[in-house]
Amino acid sequence: MAENYRIIGIDNINNYYDVNLKLNRLKELGINSDGTGTQPNLVFYRTNLKEKEAVKEIFAREKPGLVVHLAAQAGVRYSLENPYDYIDSNILGFMNILENCRHHHIRHLVFASSSSIYGANEKMPFSEHHNVDHPISLYAATKKSNELMAHTYSHLYQIPCTGLRFFTVYGPWGRPDMAYFSFTEKILHNTPIEVFNYGDMKRDFTYIDDVVEGVYRVMLKIPKGNQKWDGKNPDPASSLSPFRIFNIGNNKPVDLNYFIELLEKNLGKKAEKKLLPMQKGDVKETYADIDALHEYIGFKPYTTIEQGIPRLVKWYLDYYTHTKQ
Repeated sequence: MAENYRIIGIDNINNYYDVNLKLNRLKELGINSDGTGTQPNLVFYRTNLKEKEAVKEIFAREKPGLVVHLAAQAGVRYSLENPYDYIDSNILGFMNILENCRHHHIRHLVFASSSSIYGANEKMPFSEHHNVDHPISLYAATKKSNELMAHTYSHLYQIPCTGLRFFTVYGPWGRPDMAYFSFTEKILHNTPIEVFNYGDMKRDFTYIDDVVEGVYRVMLKIPKGNQKWDGKNPDPASSLSPFRIFNIGNNKPVDLNYFIELLEKNLGKKAEKKLLPMQKGDVKETYADIDALHEYIGFKPYTTIEQGIPRLVKWYLDYYTHTKQ
């Protein structure tokens, strides 16, 4: 908005998690409960992306030049119980985005992929140049599908597409189903936290502000085909088509127990831990190779976990104190 872009937001505000948190996020961004924006260049549509005609109508009315697709049914564990939600949101919803990008000749589509796409891979750090044909959750499989679908449309219709594999994004206004959020809530309320794989896990935690900066910079850099791409030795990270894939992570895996210690320190309370075996569909460690992203946009995440956790805790305490008044 500061750069005078007209911003068109779309979300279905479903009840996968706290609807009030979603509505308050929108309010923070300058969007009223009726969907109108408080700024002239801001508009919001409460629409489900799987609704073909509704999405088509929005594209026809607004005629966007840049599309940043961050919507999805998230969560690895939820996909074990509600698989069809992932097909509706992550496959059908993305298909509607691609079709409208095609017909409206958008300049660039940036879309969210995920670190979960690395699945059974154990070679660290995870690189965009690695093969990712072994997802271990339906969520990861839908994200892999998104990358394949985007490449197909990039090839057939020369749509510039960039996919970003996010690594455990955390921070203020985050999702309550994420471990860092539920840990914070449960520690404050003296409820045991569930620690999977008996705590022997590492995550490449990436602070939200770093992710936003990365998305913004990538959005403004429209990819071109890689003329050095070799079909006899295909690189998954690029293509002859205008298509790129990048990791966006902190490049510093953090031990889960250390992460919990930081939460305890900032909350001033000890956690009661319930140690459990590894959950189906989960991975032991994530670790992002971000050299390609840094070279491409001159930026890489820099917020340490020691800086990010205090900001998360401060927001959490402020937000829930305010909402209870």
